[in-house]
Amino acid sequence: MKWPTLWPTGLLALLIAALDSHWSPPASVHVLAGSASWTSGRKLAVREQVRELWHHGYDQYMRFGTYLTPLSCTGRGPNWHNLADFATNDVAGNFSVTLVDALDTFVVLNDPPGFEDAVRKVIRWVSMDVNTKPQVFETTIRVMGGLLSGHIFADKPGQPFHLPWYQGELLQLAYDLGVRMLPAFNTLTGLPYARINLRHGVPKGESTDTCTAGAGSLILEFGTLSRLTGDDRFEKAAYKAFFALWNRRSDIGLVGNTINIFTGQWTHPEVNGIGAGIDSFYEYALKWYIMSGEVEFLDVWQDSYASVMRYSRSPNGYWYRNVNMNSGDAQYATVDSLSAFWPGLQVLGGDVENAIKSHLIYFNIWRGFAGLPEIWDMNYRQATSFQYPLRPGMATEFVESTWYLYRATQDPFYLDIGERILHDITHRAKVECGLTGISDLRTNARDDRMESFVLSETLKYLYLLFDEANALHADDSHWVFTTEGHILTLDPAHIRPISAARRKLRRVENLQCPAYHAPKVVYDDPWEGDAGLTGGVLWRADFDFARELIGRIPSENETRWWDPAGWCVLPKHEPYTYDFVLSAHGDAVPEDLHPTAEKLVPVADGYLVHNVTGLRVHIVSRLDGKGYDIAKLGPYAVKTGQKIYFNDSSLVLAPVGGTPAQGATAPGPRVPEVELRLYLDYVDPLLQLNGPGMHDVVTETVVVAATAMFAGDPVTLADGSPLRFGRGEGVRVVRSPDNPLGCTPYAETLDGAAVVVSRGDCTFLEKLVLAQKAGGSGVLVLGDEETHINPSAGAQELAAAGPEINEVAIVVLRRQDAEFVESMLDAAEQHGLGEVKLVVEPWDDGPAKPDKPSETVKEADNARGRTLEDVQRVLYLNNHPLLNTRLLV
Repeated sequence: MKWPTLWPTGLLALLIAALDSHWSPPASVHVLAGSASWTSGRKLAVREQVRELWHHGYDQYMRFGTYLTPLSCTGRGPNWHNLADFATNDVAGNFSVTLVDALDTFVVLNDPPGFEDAVRKVIRWVSMDVNTKPQVFETTIRVMGGLLSGHIFADKPGQPFHLPWYQGELLQLAYDLGVRMLPAFNTLTGLPYARINLRHGVPKGESTDTCTAGAGSLILEFGTLSRLTGDDRFEKAAYKAFFALWNRRSDIGLVGNTINIFTGQWTHPEVNGIGAGIDSFYEYALKWYIMSGEVEFLDVWQDSYASVMRYSRSPNGYWYRNVNMNSGDAQYATVDSLSAFWPGLQVLGGDVENAIKSHLIYFNIWRGFAGLPEIWDMNYRQATSFQYPLRPGMATEFVESTWYLYRATQDPFYLDIGERILHDITHRAKVECGLTGISDLRTNARDDRMESFVLSETLKYLYLLFDEANALHADDSHWVFTTEGHILTLDPAHIRPISAARRKLRRVENLQCPAYHAPKVVYDDPWEGDAGLTGGVLWRADFDFARELIGRIPSENETRWWDPAGWCVLPKHEPYTYDFVLSAHGDAVPEDLHPTAEKLVPVADGYLVHNVTGLRVHIVSRLDGKGYDIAKLGPYAVKTGQKIYFNDSSLVLAPVGGTPAQGATAPGPRVPEVELRLYLDYVDPLLQLNGPGMHDVVTETVVVAATAMFAGDPVTLADGSPLRFGRGEGVRVVRSPDNPLGCTPYAETLDGAAVVVSRGDCTFLEKLVLAQKAGGSGVLVLGDEETHINPSAGAQELAAAGPEINEVAIVVLRRQDAEFVESMLDAAEQHGLGEVKLVVEPWDDGPAKPDKPSETVKEADNARGRTLEDVQRVLYLNNHPLLNTRLLV
């Protein structure tokens, strides 16, 4: 059995039980030790504990009313004596916020009687005609979102929460609230005031500063209200506010934290991050696209995510800094608790791998305090803000991300974390009259306040984590959770189809959501396939690294599994985005800021480039890990689904950087692809392929392979060239079972054969040099990507290889063709059919086809679902395939 190449020190840390925080009593020792024992019964038992805790908070709220103060065992409303008490008055608007906020949690709990009772209470008690000045953002996400979600379930027939007697009263309340908040948007920029009096409007002297999250996270609720009522004023107002922020982004694609609603100027210190003040702006960009299909919001999400990953993400790739929005320079090395939502949003956006990394940071902070401090300093590895009210709801964002990651990975590690969170909240915050806040995590000093989102978010996500059979998990419609945890969705009748003109421009949206693959611990076979024993997050090579970033001391149950021969892996990650100024030969050229139509023109489905020189391209990593896409071409933004066609005849396939090193092939145009014909050279020409298991054997096929930028050119053969690869009647194709990667010296003589090797462990040049020294004529590399890769090598490497390297050639197959060729070789060996030979087919003007292709060739191509015309060539930059490009030359 083959063990993984890198053996991390945390690989066997299966029983992390000695929790760091002294607020976790011995009863919690098992919390991260039960990954293998999450039976259905255990999940249901924990789920019911969550339900019990939720009802404890809700029942006490209903007992005392208004805004619950669980230590005093009373309720309170707005602070009428101190209107500047924003911490209270921003949310306590005298409209039963906790009751409204909790409405759709009854749906998650599968409690139709409780839902109906709560709806009746809201209709009976709640009015928006109140003389209070709540925050527009908090009122929108808590009250309007709760009313809209409650209405959607109460009004929809055919599901358990439909109320036959219901006449749209919740929607009427939401509409009344929306009308009362619209005056807040009456500004020159369209950015709303942060607060408004629901009876009298915006008071004189109201602050003109607002945060990006507060002004830009209204489109889900306001858009849904417009679609349900037919009054488009709400959606237009939220749309204008959202893009008033986005259109003021910096040149590097970042928005600031705070802005003046009248001047539209960002206020000092012009900082960008993923936490408080900006967080839900990103969230609503992605979620409104998911709900409505409005592609402008998809563009904002993709562009902003790329900028965050380039500038805000730390160099190690695990946490996110606060940076200057104009330069991208780091400002503060701190992480705030609200940013714990980010891993969940990354999962929703399809980037599960980076979500796992960032979640590990919050997990390690949590386990040190049994909670998330308001601010954590990554440089000093300590919490710096204990004086703020650290509410049990601060678990909300962390629980939310944990739920998303569990749904994406099904890794019981996240169930362990959820159970730990439940344990900590119960022991820290549960009191006789409800659930308290925590004002200091060090001493567990409690705050006499129960936030409404404990019932609408924290315990909702925690319940869903353990409720595998919840109806929401089987609902594949375009529903989303708002930033307050409310369930919103739009019926098809309320979704506006994309216009024909826009659809023609964007073509098919090429969205990526790669499947999660658990890390391999042991492989069944040393070289064949990926079958083997898989592990979970605890088995990742970077598990210990994430703990070290926080400065957590490893527990005894971690160190007891360490091996003196083990080592800790320092993870590496590729930059998420790059910027290049193109030139045909790789020379440094000035940027062309105003390319003319002779150089670059828009076409029906993208852009056509006639001359690459001086064009700046911004390339962004694809979430499926298959390469990059060009997101910006000169002055143009490239939308998802568009293609960029390169028709620059000066593009060559040759070593970059002027004159070649001694021994390298002279630079000049090379055809980037070559057509190879592989056929069986039978030992017995009378053999009939009609034996058992032989009717599917392919005896001849044609594949297209990518050529290299070095060594012999298999396409253009110079006079007198000693290159034998694929010449004449062909060369033998062989495999070396003892050297499948071609990275060690061959024990046998290849005697002019072309050796088949897999990609990995050494460079393409090293594979070719070793084959040449063993007497081979070339190397056929089985690629692991769906696009072609043209290998390159540096001048010093080529000089070291010597001139003999020109006597051999190396080509690379795409994964699909590689698998087909492997099956052909397997069949030849299994049935003793003789040798497989390889012939390089000549090129005509474009991809050549055999003059008279055999039926076997046609059938083989049809079996793979393609013809030779389907082969697509893409542009490469520094060995990165740009998958939304097409080479026409």
